[in-house]
Amino acid sequence: MPAPFDMSGIATDADGIRHYEGMPPNLVQMLRRSVDLVPDRVAVAELGGDRMTYDRFWQRAARVAGGLRDAGVRPGERVAIRLGNGIDWTLAFFGAQLAQAVVVPVNTRFTEDEVDYVIGDSGAVFTFMPGAPLPEGSPVALDDAGTDDLAAIFYTSGTTGFPKGAMTTHENFVSNAESARRVIGMPRGEATRTLVSVPLFHVTGCNSQFLALTQMAGTTVVMPQFEVQAFLRAIQEERIDNLVSVPAIYWLAINQPNFADFDLSSVRYLSYGGAPIAPDLVRAIMERFPEARVGNGFGLTETSSIATYLPHDWAAEHADSVGFPAPVVDVSLVDVDPRTGVGELLVRGPNVVKGYWNKPEATRAAFTEGWLHTGDLARIDEEGLVYIVDRAKDMINRGGENVYCVEVENVMAGAPGVFEVAVVAVPDTMMGEKVGAVIVPSPGQNIDVEAVIAYTRRHLAEFKVPQYVTVRAEALPRNPGGKVLKPVLRTTTQWGDPLR
Repeated sequence: MPAPFDMSGIATDADGIRHYEGMPPNLVQMLRRSVDLVPDRVAVAELGGDRMTYDRFWQRAARVAGGLRDAGVRPGERVAIRLGNGIDWTLAFFGAQLAQAVVVPVNTRFTEDEVDYVIGDSGAVFTFMPGAPLPEGSPVALDDAGTDDLAAIFYTSGTTGFPKGAMTTHENFVSNAESARRVIGMPRGEATRTLVSVPLFHVTGCNSQFLALTQMAGTTVVMPQFEVQAFLRAIQEERIDNLVSVPAIYWLAINQPNFADFDLSSVRYLSYGGAPIAPDLVRAIMERFPEARVGNGFGLTETSSIATYLPHDWAAEHADSVGFPAPVVDVSLVDVDPRTGVGELLVRGPNVVKGYWNKPEATRAAFTEGWLHTGDLARIDEEGLVYIVDRAKDMINRGGENVYCVEVENVMAGAPGVFEVAVVAVPDTMMGEKVGAVIVPSPGQNIDVEAVIAYTRRHLAEFKVPQYVTVRAEALPRNPGGKVLKPVLRTTTQWGDPLR
């Protein structure tokens, strides 16, 4: 069954990779198209700050490019952005593109050691620093970068070791922006407004919101920092029609006592991703945003954001799926277990990055003949729906039975009173490993562990049900990229006696 997306205007190259036809070759020409089309429409707005039309944004970014040139930055050199969310971040990004430099977005949650590593590893010759004015000079606008030329290096944050820089090309960006429009089903040429509540230094906020809206000639409204009441108020006041965020933010928003006081009827497209989501939360989102088409996106830094998407018509019934491959994306499985159909997920397409900066061995290991080895364990059903089962290294081997942590987490996320949950292996003399769960209760609620286990048992085979459970009041530990630090949980959690 073909994916339910717009598949028009797609060509296949000699390597079997599909590409969108008629796309601008680089980000500068992509921006220029929107400037020429709607010069007086607001391009970017910062809550509580400035807002700029497309024409003004272009002129200001060109002066930033001139300032970079005056500072000695030459085409192909790297420039780092250490700014927080705001209009200056977007100007720094496009100022660098207009100077034909390579952007290095820096995670603002990184430690100074991690920041030093990113800047040193990338060889950045200039850094946009918080509190410092943006550079300014005579306008510069270089628009002849090729589709395969490097445009940015996004550093991924793993649970161990230093980050790896994903080399992102102009086509990676432009292709993902087009996929973002097609997977949500937005007609071409339709004006739209999005609210960026996640960091711009991540590919979701940058690639699938800011750059996607730039390609659509829409308006990007940026939150300098997240606060749930400001989030709801902005949707109403800015007439946001395109929301993209993580499940926890939607849960927090719809559980506000005054949620019903906000007019959120403008929202027509609502996407979530980045974490397991309970079917009950999907249904609650649909009920609270009845005018919206709701969907689940999945991707990686290495796929420039979107790899697969679960559209609205499948979202409620298949809430545990990440959907179908995006229109120009292919997926496959390797090392498939014949009993379960689970194997490592591979992704191929024009959105897959060129490799890792300065890491040829890591590049050879992850990128093979055009395919990205994601490290995710997945299965694909007869309809073509993709289900992420776990990270390969997070699989628990319980006496020879494989237990996939994400599968257990997906179920437990729907249990009464559960706000966050992480499933990890607990060493066991006889079985090798047993299943343990660390639960964070929903705000203001107490956890009935027995009720949670009873709920889990109704949905999973007995060997998958956690035998160890601990409840913690504080949030789960996460790295600067937002991933749960499971090694920390494994080594620091006091499990106590098993439940059975």
